[in-house]
Amino acid sequence: MEFDDVIMGRRSIRGYLQRPVPKELIAQVLRLAMRAPSSMNTQPWNFHVITGEPLDRIRAGNTERNLAGVPHSREFRTGHPFEGVHRERQIGVAKQLFAAQGIARDDKDARLDWVLRGFRQFDAPVCVIITYDKELADSDDTPFDCGAVTTALVNAAWSRGLGCVINSQGIMQSPVVREHAGIPDDQVIMKAVALGWPDDSFPANAVVSERKSVEEATRWVGFD
Repeated sequence: MEFDDVIMGRRSIRGYLQRPVPKELIAQVLRLAMRAPSSMNTQPWNFHVITGEPLDRIRAGNTERNLAGVPHSREFRTGHPFEGVHRERQIGVAKQLFAAQGIARDDKDARLDWVLRGFRQFDAPVCVIITYDKELADSDDTPFDCGAVTTALVNAAWSRGLGCVINSQGIMQSPVVREHAGIPDDQVIMKAVALGWPDDSFPANAVVSERKSVEEATRWVGFD
């Protein structure tokens, strides 16, 4: 694909074909992603690529703990709930997704199942857990760099016909993820990325989230 086609065409994929993804193809995607810049070339990121039975155990553990009301235990700061325009954007994309899936406002069962999809890594055949080296955890550059490599990862995957969704729900029960993915104690769990072949029949996959304009986001200084 041309670069512009990747950037403009990529969207978050929340429904996947139950079709294996070759290990070498994932490695190819990671090699591309790791060309992302990092602060002073620290490259703080690490990837834990999970499929099969270990991933099923994570799905089950996440779901069980959430249904049981176990408090979330993400390993990075989440901040206060969104307000103002940020909350409006959050609600806006939720409305787009629920409309695509035909989930009514008062359909509690369907809404709960939608939430649990996130904890199940969207039933994708592969999950990539991004972690960073704990010794760099006191630097804001470190999560910034992990964001850069994650963006590169989802774009590289799209260029190879794969879909992804960056997902926080999948690592909200971090002890489950750490146990079944075998993540060592010297790593901080940052994000999950569901990865696989997009299911074109899944309605939410056609949703393109709205973006604010360049004019809204940009101040030009010193230009004529």
